[in-house]
Formats: sequence, structure tokens, C-alpha cells
Amino acid sequence: MEPCRSLALLAGSLGLMSSLVALSTDFWFVAMGPTYSAHSGLWPREHGDSVAGYIHVTQSFCILAALWGLVSVGFLVLSCIPSLSAPGRGPLVATITAFAAALSMTVAMAVYTSERWGQPPHPQIQTFFSWSFYLGWVSAILLLCAGSLSLGAHCGTRQPGYETL
Repeated sequence: MEPCRSLALLAGSLGLMSSLVALSTDFWFVAMGPTYSAHSGLWPREHGDSVAGYIHVTQSFCILAALWGLVSVGFLVLSCIPSLSAPGRGPLVATITAFAAALSMTVAMAVYTSERWGQPPHPQIQTFFSWSFYLGWVSAILLLCAGSLSLGAHCGTRQPGYETL
């Protein structure tokens, strides 16, 4: 039980940190031309330009993922302190919220990927996804691992029931 909870806490913390870094940095997409290069993220700097709808969707789901991840890590920390948590409930709540975080991040990444992938290429500009984008996918995987490990910690804390009588 304790190794699952510790690994869940590690995976959840890393997933939360990577989702926050991915959300706040602007190296999701890079364009390189013959005389210039540019990069962009989820927070456009030009206020006069209209922001595409898929960017708003990606922002929203990334923020939701970070909030769910924070709740998950919080409950995992509380479950390590017996006087502050109900027996077996911390890992259960952490499991549900970690899976919600993973799902939210997966939706955000899928929306961004599908929209950017479908854009027509320019003959003189090379475009590609960059490290912030990949960090977003890594955070989805880490949050999924945290949910699975939390589930293992929850199943390890089950109290004997009627089937043992």
C-alpha cells in the first residue's frame, strides 16, 4: 500500500508540475522560415488579434487538469497523515481526481493536436510541435499513472468486509 501511495504522490506531483509548466510556457508550436523563426503557446501576446476557439478550449481543459491534479496531490498528501484523513478515503478521492485530471489534459492535448495537425503547410515555412506541447502529453500520462497507483493504494487499504466472516 505505501509504495503505491508514494509512487502515486510522485507521479501526481510530476504530472501537476509538468502540466503547469506546459500551460505557462509558449513553446507549443514553432515556425521556421528562411529569415525568421517564431514560437507560440496558449497565451497570445497580441491583444488585438482574435484567438482561435481551439486555443480557448485547450486553455480551459489545461487549467481544469491542473486544478484536478492539485486536488489529487492534496488528498494524497493528506492520506499520508493519518490524523487528517478518513481511512481509505484519501486515495479514493485522489484516484477520481487524478483520472479527471488525466482526462482533462488528454482532451486539451487532443484538441490542440488535431487543430494544429490539420493546418495546411506553407511551402517556405517549416512548422513543428515543440517541448511545451510534448510536456503536456507527458503530464497526461503521469496523471494517468498517478490515478492508477492511487487506485492501487486505495485497494490496499480496504477494510475486511462480510466476505471474510
